[in-house]
Amino acid sequence: MVNTDEFIDDANAEIREQLGDSTAVIALSGGVDSSTAAALAYEAVGDQLVPVYVDTGLMRKGETEEIHREFDYMERLRVVDAADRYFERLEGVTDPEEKRKVIGDQFIREFETVAKEVDADYLVQGTIYPDRIESEGNIKSHHNVGGLPDVVDFEGIVEPMRDLYKDEVREVARELGLEEVISERMPFPGPGLAVRVLGEVTREKVRIAREATHVVEEELEAYDPWQAFAVVLGKATGVKGDNRVHGHVVAVRSVESRDGMTARAQELDWDTLQRLQSRIAGTIDNVSRVVYDVTHKPPATIEYE
Repeated sequence: MVNTDEFIDDANAEIREQLGDSTAVIALSGGVDSSTAAALAYEAVGDQLVPVYVDTGLMRKGETEEIHREFDYMERLRVVDAADRYFERLEGVTDPEEKRKVIGDQFIREFETVAKEVDADYLVQGTIYPDRIESEGNIKSHHNVGGLPDVVDFEGIVEPMRDLYKDEVREVARELGLEEVISERMPFPGPGLAVRVLGEVTREKVRIAREATHVVEEELEAYDPWQAFAVVLGKATGVKGDNRVHGHVVAVRSVESRDGMTARAQELDWDTLQRLQSRIAGTIDNVSRVVYDVTHKPPATIEYE
């Protein structure tokens, strides 16, 4: 396990050495990885950094409001509404790897735009060790590793946590004094809800994935999962009221893991499964069916794409 005090001292020294007197933008998403990286960088160089939260339209329910609550103390915080640009670029894209690359490209372009406005030469990211392993091993491209475009308009990219696992990141977050809502937060994919929608990404499917994931997180909190969420799979026939409908199928996923490299599907009791299906199919428009994923990693990955 990482020695948190020593790691923080070394990471701060590394950040100061890499940046010198330059300005940097910090990719801040609200997840534990990016939040910890932001806190590290802010502690190291303060107002040399411009924290940037890009609202892609693919984020968790209430994410933007949470960012304002938790990070307004960073005086140069910027919130960028980029949802229209993301949905426009994702129109017609169905291949999982292509989705990630489109999102990775738009991600970096948004930061390049802000960087030019604030005259920043560097980008700080919350990349961790499993991100690099999965991208380098061709398991999947992470938007902040293998999903980056070939040409990036920054002098350098700073990744202070590139050698840490998720549980080690949480230890560092606690040591830095981040609130529990951040330090203990479940992992969330860099490309957001786009990888929890199979096939083309539309606003309707993202809405369903967002609302269903919120239900899953509430209902499964007592199980203390490493990660729990919902995925929009496709469509199937159902009945609502006296009407036959062709609605979306939502899969629920809940796993136990240490570092995300392997995972076991959690065993949920029948009453819990029934509450999940009742709330998701009963309260979210255009959902006709709910299924539970019992597959471990391997052979499956935790996320669907």
